[in-house]
Amino acid sequence: MYQKIRFEVEYLTEQHLTGFESYKYSSVDTSPLSVYVMHPFWNKVVQYCPKWVAPNVLTFAGFLFTVFNFTLFAFYDYYLYASSDNKPQYPPIPSWVFALGAFNVFMAYTLDGIDGKQARRTQTSGPLGELFDHGLDSWTTMLITVCLFSVFGRTDHSVSPLRMYFILWNVFANFYLTHWEKYNTGVLFLPWGYDFSMVGSIIIFIISSIGGHGIWKFELFEGIPVGVMFEIVLYVTAIVSSLPVVLWNIYKSYRDKTGKMRPFWDAVRPLLPLAVFFAISTIWVVHSPSNIIEKDPRIIFLTVGTIFSNICCRLIVSQMSNTKCELLSWVLLPVAIAAIFSFILPSIDLVFTYIVALIALLAHIHYGTCVVRQMCRHFRIYTFRIKDRTD
Repeated sequence: MYQKIRFEVEYLTEQHLTGFESYKYSSVDTSPLSVYVMHPFWNKVVQYCPKWVAPNVLTFAGFLFTVFNFTLFAFYDYYLYASSDNKPQYPPIPSWVFALGAFNVFMAYTLDGIDGKQARRTQTSGPLGELFDHGLDSWTTMLITVCLFSVFGRTDHSVSPLRMYFILWNVFANFYLTHWEKYNTGVLFLPWGYDFSMVGSIIIFIISSIGGHGIWKFELFEGIPVGVMFEIVLYVTAIVSSLPVVLWNIYKSYRDKTGKMRPFWDAVRPLLPLAVFFAISTIWVVHSPSNIIEKDPRIIFLTVGTIFSNICCRLIVSQMSNTKCELLSWVLLPVAIAAIFSFILPSIDLVFTYIVALIALLAHIHYGTCVVRQMCRHFRIYTFRIKDRTD
């Protein structure tokens, strides 16, 4: 008899699983848009959801809407030139694609808003649902942001792919800092920017479907294109509101002794893997001999976004299980090797990029699948089905 080959890896230690058992979800949401508009809307919507639907089904369905959006825009605008008027060889994105994009983001946002409410309705709240939700959200940060780039294009009245790369990192950093904040405080302070960015994305897609991409081809404030203005707003928001709030909440948790009270080096430990990844990927992208960010920006965005999501998921596991965050993941190794070989063999620089993208994608899917299966076995539950009392 042939022995069955197992491809499953137990990424979670006994310490992780024990920590999950005592985990209690705690969050603070003070966003006016969320409190006074979105939550009342979601409270109504969730009433139409049958109680036999597992919350993770809603979470995953919402994620698939963003994946479909990314795929749709990649089909019509792979090289991100469709909204650039000085590149007539690339046909513009059809209006219906923008309209469908708005619908997809709306559905993703709505399903993401009601999955927790469905969990409470069905009494199935637990660490698996939160990890599943926030883990997929970390990937969505890239998927939605890149779709928005297609609205403005990469040449006239917009920003270059390299600047878009740093915009992505700004989005990543804001998302990561929120979970680093929770790693130290034990409380998830939901940022205002999330709700405003989701609603803003929907509005931008709707306007684009009505007026086409040309509606954004104008300048504001002494010759600043509207695409650049969005870039400025993102950076200013991060510097003025996001980072100071995170640091203040962490400081307050130490001052009032309400947080995890970790030693300094343990508290800042989660920042190291993200900083190392940023350094490696930026050196690779900025100093690429063949300028890969110009040749195929979409594959760069996909690769960086996928690896970021993996690093973020590992942080979420640590903060929920109250364990020390791991320093470096092996998933950074392919990026480092590709960066080195791109200088040794610049003629196949782009080939290395595709290889790293594939490795990152498979590694992240494998990690997520194995972690979810391991948690299901430990808690004796199902991922996409509500456990019967007779099970």
